[in-house]
Amino acid sequence: MNQVSSSRTQERLPEWLRRSLGKASELSTVQQIIKRHQIHTICEEGRCPNRGECYAQKTATFLLMGPICTRACGFCQVDKGRAPQSLNPEEPQKIAEAVRLLGLNYVVLTSVARDDLSDHGAGWFVATMQAVRSINPQTQIEVLTPDFWAERTRIATVVGAKPACYNHNLETVRRLQGPVRRGAKYERSLEVLRLVKELDPSIPTKSGLMLGLGETEAEILNTLADLRCVGCDRLTLGQYLRPSLSHLRVEKYWTPAEFDRLGAIARDLGFTHVRSGPLVRSSYHAGDH
Repeated sequence: MNQVSSSRTQERLPEWLRRSLGKASELSTVQQIIKRHQIHTICEEGRCPNRGECYAQKTATFLLMGPICTRACGFCQVDKGRAPQSLNPEEPQKIAEAVRLLGLNYVVLTSVARDDLSDHGAGWFVATMQAVRSINPQTQIEVLTPDFWAERTRIATVVGAKPACYNHNLETVRRLQGPVRRGAKYERSLEVLRLVKELDPSIPTKSGLMLGLGETEAEILNTLADLRCVGCDRLTLGQYLRPSLSHLRVEKYWTPAEFDRLGAIARDLGFTHVRSGPLVRSSYHAGDH
């Protein structure tokens, strides 16, 4: 039995992981806009612990191509299915309008995995970026993409649209990729980040890890070194939180002090922008660099 599934889950959260989701009045504006435009955010679909803070600041990370993913990662709250819904041709414009209503200067576009599409959704990222820019020309756009199977043409499609940052998460260390990221591969994800830098060295690249799935500190440091070897510029480190009893168990709650130390090591390795803390997520304060 592997390490991810063998240990007992620590069901009670440590004090440093308990936080309010925010006041209902602070959440309602963003939620109303999302509902009215019939669009999705990873904040809601992924049950992000920071959504109260982000919504209070009128920010959100938009989830493209519907709420159903063609993969079944062991950590993720997003719904899974083999037959996702057809793409909504109005989605790019609806997201652009939501960005305008929220007054966002920096927006993150992510998506479910759509392995059923011929280009895995690369063109949809570009269409949405174009729609956002058409009515929000000053808004910077970060993309957080699936791996596109590390196919050069798909990645070049998104890179050609000149995102402010190209984010693709490794999520965990090499040893734990199988149970954590079903359908994804460690080397493939590194290749995505390498290709972005090869295609356009001026675009910052970013990746993130969830801690607490059974990884060792040595494995984390090896992963950070691998990311630097492909030129990854920015890094997020956060604590994995179990969405439900059907998801992978938490093997360890890393302390704030441990996150601070790992963040300092990452900076010493050459990452230019590091967010490291228990509640840090991929898009947390993404525009603050």
